[in-house]
Amino acid sequence: MVLRGAGIVLLAVLLGACSQVQRQAAPEASLTPRDKKLLANTPYKKVLPPDMYQRSIVEYAGKEKPGTIVVDTDKKYLYLVEKDGKAIRYGVTVGEEGLAFKGEAKVGRKAEWPQWVPTPEIKQRIAGVPDFVGPGPHNPMGARALYLYQGNKDTLFRIHGTNQPEYIGQAISSGCIRMLNEDVIDLYTRVPQGTEVVVL
Repeated sequence: MVLRGAGIVLLAVLLGACSQVQRQAAPEASLTPRDKKLLANTPYKKVLPPDMYQRSIVEYAGKEKPGTIVVDTDKKYLYLVEKDGKAIRYGVTVGEEGLAFKGEAKVGRKAEWPQWVPTPEIKQRIAGVPDFVGPGPHNPMGARALYLYQGNKDTLFRIHGTNQPEYIGQAISSGCIRMLNEDVIDLYTRVPQGTEVVVL
């Protein structure tokens, strides 16, 4: 009887925890006419990540101040800390073992529909990578990029969109944090240059 009672209490706690997560798609208002046009004709298959990696409003108990971006590379989540113990949580793709950035940085630069110039290290690791990819939905950087700096130095790590949405929730990138294009557009509209970023 005691075990059964404990099971009911545990179930109630788990259900209570679930109710603290509110799934919420990125608002359409974040999209510019250019975004709508480019995202309507993507060269990749549009897929939603598993439920657990879809944009949500969640309880957040971390010590970071509102407005901070926190990336949990183990769980593949990016949090934008809000007031009153809440955060917007996005599912992300993170860097492979040994390639991921860890530590503190700031958003040193922001770009809409960025170009991509692969680093020599990326070109060495991945055969057939071009020297340059122009802006657009075919670009691995996606719809937006937040460039991470430490002091005045570009770390060469980014938070950016992706043309491989099927990999959200996995560790396969060359170190950067990838988000659904709609999610990175939403994040981009919410954070100014200078935003603090903590990568765990």
